Amino acid sequence: MFGLLILFLFFPFLLYVAAPQIRKMLAFGVCTSTVQLPGKVAIVTGANTGIGKETAKELARRGARVYLACRDVQKGELVAREIQAVTGNQQVLVRKLDLADTKCIRAFTKDFLAEEKHLHILINNAGVMMCPYSKTADGFEMHMGVNHLGHFLLTHLLLEKLKESAPSRVINVSSFGHHLGRIHFHNLQGEKFYHSGLAYCHSKLANILFTRELARRLQGSGITTYSVHPGSVISELTRHSSFMRFMSWLFYYFLKTPQQGAQTSLYCALTEGLEVLSGNHFSDCRVTWVSAQARNETVARRLWDVSCDLLGLPVD
Repeated sequence: MFGLLILFLFFPFLLYVAAPQIRKMLAFGVCTSTVQLPGKVAIVTGANTGIGKETAKELARRGARVYLACRDVQKGELVAREIQAVTGNQQVLVRKLDLADTKCIRAFTKDFLAEEKHLHILINNAGVMMCPYSKTADGFEMHMGVNHLGHFLLTHLLLEKLKESAPSRVINVSSFGHHLGRIHFHNLQGEKFYHSGLAYCHSKLANILFTRELARRLQGSGITTYSVHPGSVISELTRHSSFMRFMSWLFYYFLKTPQQGAQTSLYCALTEGLEVLSGNHFSDCRVTWVSAQARNETVARRLWDVSCDLLGLPVD
């Protein structure tokens, strides 16, 4: 009995000591590309924390000119200085981007296009998760508005610059949660029924459908696009859910670090010869399967048209 008591008391300590090895075993998939990025320009949304921060840091380490597109500019400036100090790359810039406000998105792209001649890598990383029901500045349900429509508009407004800079890549951060997602066109804004967890899943399904349709439309343009599942990662994404914060605490030692979570985004942004896999979904640095809903081309095309209509973009 005394031995069991000692084991129980020391178990948390043993987990703490073993955490690096546990995470290493569970963090399958590492970007091994040695590609360097001098002269390349990249945008990473939500780059002031978590996976986005680590993604931006690695791109900067490889010599890219990196834009941290953040809602919180003050926090972004602190991260930019940190990245500059760690990498020695002073070309790390912060620009305000609130994906919950299409006016802000249009202002961001207008300023960027005036400032830069090229764009080689766009990583749509920012997101919200399990928010209480709320709407964006334009009246969109928050998950669909930020995670899908905000990035849809951003990408659309930057497409010509991406084409001019080809070969270029667009990476959309999705989630394994897309398997629970459905696109309810009659309830896209969650006004008829709403569940915060499912709303997140619906938006992550939209990310994959957007990626697949974008890849289809951009064949031969020199732009390739990929969706990724980063894995279960320690992040601020769970801040709106007490349950998810508790689960993150409970399984803390089994979660990926943000650096580990960034590996698949980096793999899709950097790996040479990946062009033939445009439109695919990746996890742990390899192609992975998606739900039947995520493979539905009819839904993907309709979602594209509906998204254009909601955002006031021409439907082609």
